[in-house]
Amino acid sequence: MLADPTNVGKVGSMEHEGRASMHTPAPDQDAKGYWEAHYGERERIWSGRVNVQLATVVADLPPGRALDLGCGEGGDAVWLAEKGWQVTAVDVSETAIERAAAAAEARGVGDRIEFERHDLSDSFPDGRFDLISAQFLHSTVRLERPQILRTAAAAVQPGGVLVIVDHAAAPPFSKKVPHDHPFPRPEEVLAELALPDGEWERVRVEVVDRDGTDPDGRPFTWQDNLMVLRRAH
Repeated sequence: MLADPTNVGKVGSMEHEGRASMHTPAPDQDAKGYWEAHYGERERIWSGRVNVQLATVVADLPPGRALDLGCGEGGDAVWLAEKGWQVTAVDVSETAIERAAAAAEARGVGDRIEFERHDLSDSFPDGRFDLISAQFLHSTVRLERPQILRTAAAAVQPGGVLVIVDHAAAPPFSKKVPHDHPFPRPEEVLAELALPDGEWERVRVEVVDRDGTDPDGRPFTWQDNLMVLRRAH
């Protein structure tokens, strides 16, 4: 995860290219080691603000139990807790979790968030959730993304919502990334998950625009894949 002052972002967000550079992972480097090294490069990586698409989706939902996958420094988790959600927030980096927990305490919602460290390719939080959020869940090192998202879907309560947000395309000012970074369309993402027919309502499945800035501070429009799925009762 790299710093973009305009957005919280999540794992492997392309918004950072041109602002800062991700270090190239060593051969066979594990996810924990990679992200610990990355967070160790700076005292603060993300802006601390909620991801825009998540805030839009959640605005009309009644608070319940939420799971934030790849919580980073806690911008989304803290925002959800402030809106009345009881949150489980997970990340592979202990440093990220420590920063997120400190942010939660500083904003008075430490008692509403349970932080857990997981390499989601190998382990997943227990329980069922009314909301599961996967914001820009990508990585330059091992991340079994389809498996993780299928596991997340299985953990959504009947009537609950799964929110997946990805970059729809690389920005024109993006540098070439040091790994294969595909940009599947929303329909391709959902096809890969192969969720059971009739079990999910497609609330929103589309490409949406989001305002941002380029590395020189000029206005720029990002395109995000937004997938909002509600599990049938």
